[in-house]
Amino acid sequence: MKPAEFIASLEDAKIVAAIQAAEQRTSGEIRVWISRKSVGNAVAAAQQRFTKLRMQKTRDRNAVLLYFAPRTRIFAIIGDTGVHAKCGAEFWEKVAAQITLDIHQGTITEAIVHAVHTVGELLAAHFPYESGDKNELSDAVGHD
Repeated sequence: MKPAEFIASLEDAKIVAAIQAAEQRTSGEIRVWISRKSVGNAVAAAQQRFTKLRMQKTRDRNAVLLYFAPRTRIFAIIGDTGVHAKCGAEFWEKVAAQITLDIHQGTITEAIVHAVHTVGELLAAHFPYESGDKNELSDAVGHD
């Protein structure tokens, strides 16, 4: 699928609503990014985007980026140090496998929404919402 088709097929409002619902239960932050570029290494590209979005600057180092590069049909999930310390590699592998399955079985939007929900549950378990918590990152679906 071409990046423009991928982006056009997304229902941003549903994804944003899922991010907002997840973040109501956690002090963690979730971002979704869609790249129009050809990407050879999804993890490296996602780490660069994570840094460009200043996601490592959250108070508790508890941000997660769901990164998709449809031109090369790859994706990556990046969690900051606080998140990774709590969940380990097995969790990320499980979420990645679920995203792959969801993309093949349903809509791209639903796959992303499901991933946001799963990541939100992890964040809520380890970084529960705190009174006065502020939204540190945009909830909008990002594109380049």
